Amino acid sequence: AWPGSPASDGALLVALEHGLTLGEHRARQLSPELVASADLILTMGPHHLERAEALGGSGRSYLLTGFVGGKGRPVSDPFGGDLEVYRATYAELEREIAAIVEKVAERRPS
Repeated sequence: AWPGSPASDGALLVALEHGLTLGEHRARQLSPELVASADLILTMGPHHLERAEALGGSGRSYLLTGFVGGKGRPVSDPFGGDLEVYRATYAELEREIAAIVEKVAERRPS
């Protein structure tokens, strides 16, 4: 996505199906400042991971699917796919994020 571009039509529609709105969303390019401000960086693919690490995120950057355990694998990018591809990616992200939230909550001091 180009900096400033809105969410794709497929993402907008699937978000609405789940009671979410992406109308105000705009893409931003990953920058050293964004990386420096993050405690944890989760990426959908290896190229994004490499970029986050190159910008100073080593030790805090993971593939989304690898944070909970294991090496991880890329999450499919639905861009350009039909609505079913967007729905499948949403379901995958929902599962992975739920596991991550649980893990982060376990690590958090009482």
